[in-house]
Amino acid sequence: MQMRQGIASAGTPAATMTSGTIGLFAFCCGAIVANLYYAQPIIGLIAPDIHMSPFLASLIVSLTQIGYALGLFFLVPLGDLVENRRLMMLTTSVSILSLAAAAMTSSANIFLVLSLLIGFSSVSVQIMIPLAAHLAPEASRGRVVGAVMSGLVLGILLARPLSSFIAGHLSWRAVFGIAAVLMAGFTMLFAKMPKREPDHKATYGELLRSLGTLMLRFPALRQRAFFQACMFATFSLFWTAAPLELVRVHGFSQSQIAIFCLVGAIGAIAAPISGRLADAGHTQVATLAALLGGVLSYLPGLVHPQWGFIGLAFAAIVLDFCVQMNMVLGQREIYSLDPASRSRLNALYMTSIFIGGAIGSSVASPLYSHGGWQWIALAGSLFPLLALVRFVAGSAVKK
Repeated sequence: MQMRQGIASAGTPAATMTSGTIGLFAFCCGAIVANLYYAQPIIGLIAPDIHMSPFLASLIVSLTQIGYALGLFFLVPLGDLVENRRLMMLTTSVSILSLAAAAMTSSANIFLVLSLLIGFSSVSVQIMIPLAAHLAPEASRGRVVGAVMSGLVLGILLARPLSSFIAGHLSWRAVFGIAAVLMAGFTMLFAKMPKREPDHKATYGELLRSLGTLMLRFPALRQRAFFQACMFATFSLFWTAAPLELVRVHGFSQSQIAIFCLVGAIGAIAAPISGRLADAGHTQVATLAALLGGVLSYLPGLVHPQWGFIGLAFAAIVLDFCVQMNMVLGQREIYSLDPASRSRLNALYMTSIFIGGAIGSSVASPLYSHGGWQWIALAGSLFPLLALVRFVAGSAVKK
């Protein structure tokens, strides 16, 4: 891969984001973020094997996302204080140990603790994205972030089918074992990335206290965080409940669920598209389209429940596209607020998002158990509707 390396400060980047560098960032982001989603479609295999009750099994995805939110809040801000490449290598080392332990444990309680650690240690991806934004020129920052995010999106969307496929042909333990080996390989790939030594000087306590100041200082950050928290809540709700619907109503096997999950991967094209739209100044129109699309994605299942599988496929494609589009639009906007605080801004943005995701996944099983897919579709439409109302209200005030 062609790239120029050096140590970049918070001022002018000392390394250029060549196509090879962008590809490396995108690949690493996708593989690391996939750790958050491997368990989602195979909970039905994990729980009985380690004697986990249905209630505890429903916590696996939520604890992973809560762990990720904690890592975003407590680790990602260090990207404004500590040399970025070294920080990513340390967090990935914890991922390796957590994934390997998850592949071997037979204790339900230990598996839940490890789920929390897997989420907590997978935040290196959110150190990588602000680093890419820092290294990119202002004129092409949206395009670069969009390209890197397309790798992250593919990781999110392909994690579920890969997990289902591996678990169906080998075992669920193989999923976590293979992921641990993959993470070990990344400790070597990180050595090829550009370094960045931040100029910001503060203690860790001062760094964390500054998060509240930044949240109060930038209304755009609060708004974009709320939008994407709502969108990610519906995203997690859908992908937690969809495998249950496919198995119980449509009789899908793990391999068939894997193929269905690939349908959602079409949404990955939204990341580079939205990055270019943001660079061209179309953020407001694109945001409106993304939020409206999120509301309408469940419409076939609500209007005509007998559409069944077609409604599920439609929701998977439209919802994934809209969620990823809104994600990149938000990142492009918040990264322009304060270049010296990008890691902390990203930490606040992503923490809010994954709190939304944890809420969505935690209510999925109870909603599905009591009301089937109709209740999932109603709740799934409500989350982006809240964001749409906030967006329209904010636009009206600006006028």
